[in-house]
Amino acid sequence: MQGEDPFDQGAGSILRQPKAVWATAGASVVAFMGIGLVDPILPSIAKGLEATPSQVSLLFTSYFLITAVAMLVTGFVSSRMGGRKTLLAGLALVVVFAALSGTSTSVGELVGFRAGWGLGNALFVSTSLAVIVGAAAGGSAAAILLYESALGLGMACGPLLGALLGDASWRYPFFGTAALMAIGFICITAFLKEQPRPARKTSLLDPVKALGHGGLASVAASAFFYNYAFFTILAFTPFVLDMTPYRSGAVFFAWGLLLAVFSVLVAPRLQKRFGSLKVLGASLLLLAVDLLVLGYGNHTAAIVCTIVSGAFIGMNNTVYTELALGVSDAPRPVASAGYNFVRWFAAAAAPYLAPKIEEWSDIHVPFVVAAIAAVAGALVVWVRRSALTHEAKALEPKHATEDGVAAFAD
Repeated sequence: MQGEDPFDQGAGSILRQPKAVWATAGASVVAFMGIGLVDPILPSIAKGLEATPSQVSLLFTSYFLITAVAMLVTGFVSSRMGGRKTLLAGLALVVVFAALSGTSTSVGELVGFRAGWGLGNALFVSTSLAVIVGAAAGGSAAAILLYESALGLGMACGPLLGALLGDASWRYPFFGTAALMAIGFICITAFLKEQPRPARKTSLLDPVKALGHGGLASVAASAFFYNYAFFTILAFTPFVLDMTPYRSGAVFFAWGLLLAVFSVLVAPRLQKRFGSLKVLGASLLLLAVDLLVLGYGNHTAAIVCTIVSGAFIGMNNTVYTELALGVSDAPRPVASAGYNFVRWFAAAAAPYLAPKIEEWSDIHVPFVVAAIAAVAGALVVWVRRSALTHEAKALEPKHATEDGVAAFAD
């Protein structure tokens, strides 16, 4: 990651990729849009379905809880069905359950449909990273940045789409996502050929066994705490801002833009200069400070801090992804599944716990808890820095030969 510039216009450029990679990346954008889609319309959904904030937050909890558990299944499925069929199965599930979400008559129905959506998204997202890495020109450096670009763009456009369609009805964003994912299904069908299947089929327990590696377990543990902070911002802040869908959508669009810019453009340069572990630790601590100001500042400060948090989240996402894929000797899909299995549980917990913590205390405390979680993530990186550094460096020759990519450690 810290070698050649992936934006160079040569063969390894992130911009010069096969059609199959662009088709997968484009569908990934829409998949990530589904995460932030409901942000600007959470208050509207609560009003339309006569639900409380903690009930509506279950839209995230059910989605990510199923996503976390499904991570144990994705490798098992894709190693038997193949990457292309797994992607298409995931897309089909998202199309069906996103459309059904728009027809919900109660918050319970909507929560259930979001769970089905989460299963489809897990199958697609986990497999799409492996497909992009396998099919991209220029090795995993360009592939990971392309994936992070899709994530950032999706995170930015999701709230915008939710605001534009949700201003008329909270149901329309769900129908819009179903339509976009149907287009992604067509593009994958047309441009992506079946990928070579692994020589060894993945078992259901392989991702859990991969977490026996100290470096990967440390990355996953740190990411668990980080994701709690991340999804406190994503799922709880819309209720704190209490803005119209348009205004809330604009805030999270700006947040997503910063996320994209810092994940793709800023993080690689800072890593090259300071090392991944220093960048990650500093970014987590700055995120903690940002959360405290967000929680205790006035309304304007809350808006600014919500947007600024996108910068820290963007940097963290890039570094965590690289560490998870490069710190152990497990196959990338297996390492990714184990890592995501752990971290998505925090993404499921935060949206549910943040409103509950507010009910038990006041509106400031959920952000204090999130800030403590971010500091805990940084503490894990600091305590385990020796293992992360030594194990990542031990893998450097393998990855440098295989992908033309330097190790990801400090």
